[in-house]
Amino acid sequence: MQRSPTLRPKALTREAFRPFGEVIQSGGAQSYKINRGATLRIHDLCKVHVKARGRVLLSFFEALETVSLPYTVDLLECHPLGSQAFIPRGQAPFLIVVAPPADIPETGQLQAFVTDGLQGVNYAPGVWHLPLASFELATFVIIDRGGPGDNLREYDFSAEGIVIAN
Repeated sequence: MQRSPTLRPKALTREAFRPFGEVIQSGGAQSYKINRGATLRIHDLCKVHVKARGRVLLSFFEALETVSLPYTVDLLECHPLGSQAFIPRGQAPFLIVVAPPADIPETGQLQAFVTDGLQGVNYAPGVWHLPLASFELATFVIIDRGGPGDNLREYDFSAEGIVIAN
């Protein structure tokens, strides 16, 4: 019997996540005071990519279920026509599983990360990723593309038996 692959998630850093998109966090970002010094603007945290006559959508996703480790990956998705950002509205760590853009996600290319609860991510166009997998019941700000064209592809990963370990 073939053993199922196991991934150990890494801490989410800008450098480690760069092949898949951008980490959204205030640390290391340009900032400056606005509104006569009453507000600190933490500026330009990610680049929103919208292709093929699209428009930017801003939505809330509410996690109605939580995940825990170990976790078995059963579904990955990608958005070929634009980036997709996930930003927790409060402190809410979440699980990230990604693979580079391809016709189908390659098992050997998978990487797993866990956020620190305040970080968000902006998945680059075409990057395969886990749907929202929050360790807490929480609400997330989602920034992605709306408009014409097929911008959602899903891949059933349940047969691969990929496990994300503690």
